[in-house]
Amino acid sequence: MRRVLVVGGCGFVGSSVTLALAERRPDWQLIAFDSLRRRGSELNLRRLREAGVRFVHGDVREPEDLRALEPVDAILECSAEPSVLAGYGSSPDYAVRTNLLGAFHCLELARRDDAQFIFLSTSRVYPIDPLLELRLRSEESRFELEEEQPVEGASQRGISERFPLAGARSIYGATKLSAELLITEYAAAYGLETVVDRCGVIAGPWQMGKVDQGVFTHWVLSHLFGRELSYIGFGGEGRQVRDLLHVADLADLLELQLSDPAQWAGCVLNVGGGRPGSLSLRETTELCRELTGRQVPVSAELTDRPADVPIYLSDCTELFARTDWRPSRTPRDIVADIVTWASRHEGTLREAL
Repeated sequence: MRRVLVVGGCGFVGSSVTLALAERRPDWQLIAFDSLRRRGSELNLRRLREAGVRFVHGDVREPEDLRALEPVDAILECSAEPSVLAGYGSSPDYAVRTNLLGAFHCLELARRDDAQFIFLSTSRVYPIDPLLELRLRSEESRFELEEEQPVEGASQRGISERFPLAGARSIYGATKLSAELLITEYAAAYGLETVVDRCGVIAGPWQMGKVDQGVFTHWVLSHLFGRELSYIGFGGEGRQVRDLLHVADLADLLELQLSDPAQWAGCVLNVGGGRPGSLSLRETTELCRELTGRQVPVSAELTDRPADVPIYLSDCTELFARTDWRPSRTPRDIVADIVTWASRHEGTLREAL
């Protein structure tokens, strides 16, 4: 029996992936490890229990909590302070201790058990200034990337793994990139089979979306709950663009990686929806109005937020060269799925959020 530890297993991504694996891999023993610090994560406890997943309450910042676990065969590291605004105007202590020291503590557990280690990283490892230098054109509803770009690793397809890493990227992005570097060293020094997935925006049901993390779910919930929204920065017109990936599509990929550690060992890959799986905020507003039948005021704030960029698209060419896996759900599918889920659980979500 393969024993898989999902760190951050009650969070949005962790719980969604764990539940998918529990359904598809009944021969695996799944352990969800979580501190339940983030509001809403407690809603997943019952869902995990009913799926036969063991829950362990613990904190990645405390190595003793991880050392108390019995040996495991694989670690899926989903825990993080996910806000790109973490550390701006406040102490970076929690982000650094959770994202970097937490990853270190998980790596130590992987070293103890000689376990496969899969790390969910972020597109935010790419530095801000080169992203702001990209050549754009402004279409009616969105920004688009030009084919010819002044920065290596950028094209109309988006940002590839060849994009330069020199420069500031936010405290959040720095903690994730630092963890990536540590993972590379652990693989070299101790022979661990490791995977780093640099994810774009992940979305889907059971995400407790906020303005600084989970923006597409935040947009849906704001329409359902009648909360005012804002287009922040870049002219205040809502043309900024992100690619998005349904968490169920991510679960499909992670199952492949967990099932064949040797094939994926040493990979550092962009994972996202790419240009076909992208939306601007303006386009998201129109989708939400159509699918919910509700409208909310959307104001304009002209001042750019720290660490924000007008467009990010994941160029997944390297990933697609390794596997037949492709995202199967369109942006419309993703938003519609969130609307259906949120409508069914409106009362619970109002209380949790």
